[in-house]
Amino acid sequence: MKLKLKNTPEQVELIKAMGSKNQLESREAQEAFAAFLGPVIQKVILQAGTAGAIYSDSEYDDDDSPSYPLDLYYNEGAGYVTVWSQHMAGGLPSSEVTGVSEMKIATYRLDSAVSFNKRYARRSRLEIISRAVERMAQEVLVKQERNAWAVILKALAEGSSDLVSGTTLQHAFSSGAASGSHTFDLDMMNSLLTRMKRIGESFAGGTPDPGNGFGITDLYTSPEVMEKLRSMSYQHISRGSDTLAVTRSQVNNVTENVRNEIWNSAGMASIWGVVLHELIEFGVGHKYNTLFDEMAGATTYKDAAGANALAFAATDEVLVGVDASKGAFIRAIARNADTGGTFQALPDDQWNLNRLDKAGFYGSLDEGRVCIDSRAVAGLILKA
Repeated sequence: MKLKLKNTPEQVELIKAMGSKNQLESREAQEAFAAFLGPVIQKVILQAGTAGAIYSDSEYDDDDSPSYPLDLYYNEGAGYVTVWSQHMAGGLPSSEVTGVSEMKIATYRLDSAVSFNKRYARRSRLEIISRAVERMAQEVLVKQERNAWAVILKALAEGSSDLVSGTTLQHAFSSGAASGSHTFDLDMMNSLLTRMKRIGESFAGGTPDPGNGFGITDLYTSPEVMEKLRSMSYQHISRGSDTLAVTRSQVNNVTENVRNEIWNSAGMASIWGVVLHELIEFGVGHKYNTLFDEMAGATTYKDAAGANALAFAATDEVLVGVDASKGAFIRAIARNADTGGTFQALPDDQWNLNRLDKAGFYGSLDEGRVCIDSRAVAGLILKA
């Protein structure tokens, strides 16, 4: 992200006042700048976050205790359901069995503080002030994304559904135990779509809301998998190792129109109606892949056919499919009573002494993340 302060006379005058040696003048300018700063950072972290498309916001009054009515969501008489939530920032999400009534959501504070020498303000160094604002937004965003994805990955790692047919399906399945099965292909993608359809049956065991589509709406994956999809524009995708000799059943061919679209757009934005999201944090050895490894622990995952149960290894890769239409991922976010915003920025009191000749800002938001229905997420584990 890149933030830039406008070089207007009013803006320059405000920045210079922040660097004033007159404490009263400097403090008033800092408070005015903080009032402008809060909504800007709130908008930045809302637009720049990758988990924003997955979670639905549920605002509550500051200093209140947020809750969510599960009986309205599940629309059934079940006595207990399992939800996934996180009780502290950076903590390990846990599954919790709760009654189908009012569920309390645990919240935590995400904050950041930045400071700069007042001489930069007196010299109207707008780029320095802009960098400080960027830094505050980035620090909050990094914390926010980690906490959001921790709940998603925990729900995926432990999620399973009992179907009316009497079978139990894990929400994540592996590509199989064969050597070289790490290569992504369209058959695996097809199986992932089917898995989400099966675990997404209604409370009556039927098709949920036939008037609307149901199933995976978004797929979050690594640059390596996107590389494989781009390669469809100039070569086939084979199952297993890419050898010259492959049988017809091992090749995933696409039409010339699809090849041309991939070639002209330098990739794919969607496939079979599923929006593709390429995240650096996914892939072997990367942040979310490692986080899923920790969440999965010793849990074993079978392939699409229900065989070859194997634990997730550090060399494996996970793809996450989400049904955003369910509204199963909730972010409880506190709304400030004075400003009406969700991110609050204030002048940092620790720099009030003249001898320090520094100014700074402190910003925070209170939120809680919860998954109230793990049927909204399914995953594919690419075995190495």
